Amino acid sequence: MEPELINAADAVLQAARARGWQLATAESCTGGMVAAALTEIAGSSDVVERGFVTYSNNAKNELLGVPMSVINRVGAVSEEVARAMAEGACKAAGVHLACGITGVAGPGGGTADKPVGLVHIAAAAPGKTIHARCEFPGDRHAVRLASALKALEMMQELMSNG
Repeated sequence: MEPELINAADAVLQAARARGWQLATAESCTGGMVAAALTEIAGSSDVVERGFVTYSNNAKNELLGVPMSVINRVGAVSEEVARAMAEGACKAAGVHLACGITGVAGPGGGTADKPVGLVHIAAAAPGKTIHARCEFPGDRHAVRLASALKALEMMQELMSNG
């Protein structure tokens, strides 16, 4: 696993531990990369409650409570769905902090409105959810890695500014 991903995950774990917070992840295009990075670090079980890999729209709805009406209206790759994923993960797991990641990692699946590399990322904590719309260059691995790093950065930001 990439050292920068492990370093970012370790920083999130340390900050969460200092606050007494537990966290969860809700991932689509990253397929569990954030959860894998967090759990790569020994002792992470005192902070990491669970990870949701919700690749399908049904999984987003059933496991995280993302309304199908929202998915049908704006599409799975959207700010609204990323926010609902992060907030839904907090609620479903009973944790203080979660991320939600949804995007088009490629190499196919892109459209004019939602090109390959477009990723919506959200991080949610009590009373606050932040969002980033990102367009990452590169191949599938590069998009997924950049997305996971951004999600960890946003989780860290919520704890620093929370």
